[in-house]
Amino acid sequence: MKKGFFAFFTSKKNFFLGIGFLVLQFANLRAQVVYEYAPPEHIKSIQFYGSENTENFPLVALGEKINLLFDDLRGNEADYYYKIKHFNHDWTPSALFQNEYIEGYDNLRIDDYNTSFNTLQTYTHYRLQLPNEAVQFKVSGNYLLEIYDTYDTLVFSRRFCLFEEQASVQTAVYRPQNMNRFNTHQSLHFSITPYQGVFRNPEQTLAVHLLQNRQWDSDLTGIKPQYFSGSTLEYRYEAPTQYEGGNEFYFFDTKDLRVTSPNISYIERNQVYETYLNLDISRLNVPYTFAPDRNGGFQIRNIMRPGNPNIEADYSFVHFSLAADFELNGEEIYIYGSFNNYHLSDANRMYYNPSLEIYEGVLLLKQGFYNYKYVIKQGNLLNKNGLSGTHALTENDYLVLVYYRAIGAQYDALIGIGRTNSFELQN
Repeated sequence: MKKGFFAFFTSKKNFFLGIGFLVLQFANLRAQVVYEYAPPEHIKSIQFYGSENTENFPLVALGEKINLLFDDLRGNEADYYYKIKHFNHDWTPSALFQNEYIEGYDNLRIDDYNTSFNTLQTYTHYRLQLPNEAVQFKVSGNYLLEIYDTYDTLVFSRRFCLFEEQASVQTAVYRPQNMNRFNTHQSLHFSITPYQGVFRNPEQTLAVHLLQNRQWDSDLTGIKPQYFSGSTLEYRYEAPTQYEGGNEFYFFDTKDLRVTSPNISYIERNQVYETYLNLDISRLNVPYTFAPDRNGGFQIRNIMRPGNPNIEADYSFVHFSLAADFELNGEEIYIYGSFNNYHLSDANRMYYNPSLEIYEGVLLLKQGFYNYKYVIKQGNLLNKNGLSGTHALTENDYLVLVYYRAIGAQYDALIGIGRTNSFELQN
């Protein structure tokens, strides 16, 4: 009997079966959704935003600037390099070659960096702006920015989106008509109108993605237009575009580590600062109370030293505590916010202290204003509102991303953006 790889191709039948198998495997590989890669513990305070600094969510018009900032707590001025990849609307790799979506070259070293000044925690601060002299973008759509070390090992990655305005997107937030969800959920209604002509075969050429508070894990997609009104596509569904309202985020502000501020119990100065927050209490089954927040966002800031907070803001171990009469069985609690890119890891997991009847967690965070909440993970399921409750009156940001693939095109262009807020909730 023949052995080895080539024994499989001893007949035409087996040859074509083998080719089909390889093509199928290649197609499956190409169809894999790419997620953001979380950084190691020495990489902190990743900020990634456009010209408007829209809460760590880089969504800008094609040609506008995006900015990446991060700290390396080792403080040794290590070399980092960046690569750029293009993706379809569903975050599977696009069919474009690199020279079809960027002009110039990537895999270049980040040469804008500084060492922290007058801080207890030493760090190197890095900054990258795109596009720049080395690389410009040719097309709109979804992109992934990857950061590598000098050994070509991936350190972390972040998504960003470039759009070109070819359509108007009108949006509004409504209470659900279902009385079981009238006080707990919010429904997003929207319409899409091209600036010129009409969409050809929109059920196949258009893809719509909805996001709550700029969180990719809230993505709702696969939504088809409900009906047409001239050249306008109307999406006025009840359930397919519905979200739990959730609750307002907790917050704290460490811009001045010499004094306490709202929600901070006390501060100690040791080898680094230690900030102890007030005890948080679950808001499940508690009546809704409005409290202004940044919908999960954060901002690095420091008033202890005038100058540049990017290199003069210090770090602090922030101690979180959540009251709990007992430990949850088979469920884990995490501290959750834009500051950690809504990523769940051992670093932001809380652990139960039975003697104090609290869950505890500690995070090393740069000075600034932070929103956060507590979420529950059970197996592969994430319950964002199991500890905070959910209310239709909660103020949330909503984003509608409209992608279009023209007949014969090789990629999904991002042609329309819709933004709204539930503060103007409609019945």
